[in-house]
Amino acid sequence: MSSIVSIQKLTKTYANGFSALKGVDLEIREGEILALLGPNGAGKTTLISIICGISVPTSGTVLVGGHDVVQEFRKTRALIGLVPQELTTDQFETVWNTVTFSRGVHGAKSNPALIEQILKDLTLWDKRNAKLRELSGGMKRRVLIAKALAHEPRILFLDEPTAGVDVELRRGMWAAIGRLRETGVTVILTTHYIEEAEEMADRIGVISGGELLLVEEKRALMQKLGRKQLRLELKEPLESLPPTLAALGLTLADGGRGLVHEYGNGAGEGRIGAVLAAIEAEGLSISDVATRQSSLEDIFVSLVGERP
Repeated sequence: MSSIVSIQKLTKTYANGFSALKGVDLEIREGEILALLGPNGAGKTTLISIICGISVPTSGTVLVGGHDVVQEFRKTRALIGLVPQELTTDQFETVWNTVTFSRGVHGAKSNPALIEQILKDLTLWDKRNAKLRELSGGMKRRVLIAKALAHEPRILFLDEPTAGVDVELRRGMWAAIGRLRETGVTVILTTHYIEEAEEMADRIGVISGGELLLVEEKRALMQKLGRKQLRLELKEPLESLPPTLAALGLTLADGGRGLVHEYGNGAGEGRIGAVLAAIEAEGLSISDVATRQSSLEDIFVSLVGERP
């Protein structure tokens, strides 16, 4: 799959000496959904601002559709739709007029049929004549997405697209973004909601302290860094762990009432049979068994927690 955005050795240092980005390299594939995760101040918004031509890099190159974002700004900006985190809309204008005007600002010819389709895809058609001040926060965010799509960009940037939106609307927006990907639009989103990235993204990028720690396929990341846990509840508590169980890597939990076996990356999975056999040989009775696999949130916290 070819790259639609190519970033090499990108840095951004402000006048006060603060380094927001430190040598970022990233290839964004055409037609994918890429989620950028990171704590506040990690550099996510700075990275998006540079790609979109809002901010100028200190050094490095960014190519969008093969065009340099600094030298060929007009060409790259025409390929990009941006949905900012802040709700910046004309509160007294209608949905239809707002989205139509946005298409005209980018120099695109009038296309009422396309605007109608965008509004229908985002479940805004029934609100087309409503003024923005009459809409809920979730609906206003959908209008921002519609505005960003009005000039038919190939790339859509979503900066915290569901911040402050209730769960029902959030899932509706996830579905709308998924439909966009089906039309060939490349989607890059920043989010604080780990489940959002887990639900939608093809690849996950983790950024912290201005550095891109990793970019991985979501499934590969879960498999490589995810941990599994087998928890066994005992009918009678143990005061100490028998040496045979300690040798297999088990630990005591819940005041001696539980045994925990952790494994991952294929290691330890084959020992489950030996673990159960050793427990039986020790004459221990099990009342319950449960398994747990680490989530993307666990992986994210462990990665960012390793930073100085």
